[in-house]
Amino acid sequence: MSLFHGTPPARWRRSSRCASNGCVEVARVDDEAISVRDTEDIATRLAFRLDEWRRFTEHIRAGRFDRP
Repeated sequence: MSLFHGTPPARWRRSSRCASNGCVEVARVDDEAISVRDTEDIATRLAFRLDEWRRFTEHIRAGRFDRP
């Protein structure tokens, strides 16, 4: 993971779990990376390699980050 400094990707997708207090959006930067931003602070973006992003989303689906 790193801070994203490139040209913003054209197509941001918003999380289906958006709430009134903000959302997370993701966009494909290129064939190698995914960019993530918070709708409350769209100037700050994180970039993940595709393998990192896949691992992260697998952990989410498995419930590893769920609160007790």
